Amino acid sequence: MSELNLILLGPPGSGKGTQGERLRDDLELPYYATGDILRAAVREGTELGKRAKRYMDRGDLVPDEVIVGVIAERIDRPEAADGFILDGFPRTDPQAEALDAKMAELGRKLTAALLIEVGDDEVVRRLGGRRTCPNGHVFHVELDPPSKEGVCDVCAAELEIRDDDKPDVIRHRLEQYHAKTEPLIDYYDRQGLLERIDGTVAPDEVEEGIRALLATLRMEEEA
Repeated sequence: MSELNLILLGPPGSGKGTQGERLRDDLELPYYATGDILRAAVREGTELGKRAKRYMDRGDLVPDEVIVGVIAERIDRPEAADGFILDGFPRTDPQAEALDAKMAELGRKLTAALLIEVGDDEVVRRLGGRRTCPNGHVFHVELDPPSKEGVCDVCAAELEIRDDDKPDVIRHRLEQYHAKTEPLIDYYDRQGLLERIDGTVAPDEVEEGIRALLATLRMEEEA
């Protein structure tokens, strides 16, 4: 493929971050996770971070005017000339329309929107057990516990529950996803860009499914 521009869709906790990082390494493309970008801004106390934190702590979506410009600037960087992977953007139809407008302005187009499908109960189980250290290392009390309870294996810092991983916030995030982000499934399906991936299987199986899908897309383009 001359260019590979991918969007990762799915509810919080579906594994988009894991698969985005694997795709970044496999494809050698920049991986733009809006959650990571915003959390970094919060830690650094930037103006963007201060504005975003008020929404993130409640589990609300960060307003379009805060995030659209950030993403537009990144996909226009030289590092993204051969393609990019977006995770966490777009999250609403207006954001998708803004992305379409930016891509048209750049004379580019999206390759696919990869939907990683996971049910709400599984999302609550996954996110409710997640523990994070201040340096960004992530563990899970059930699926990937640290050697010593409450302590990061990598840097020995104390593990915490992120505000957006608390049960009431998780449920609110899911409500936000169903109301505002789920319509993107139809949006990209109408454009013929939607590809569904079973996110309930092991991460290695999810990765294999995505690899097979991208191989098929390459063959179709070359046919």
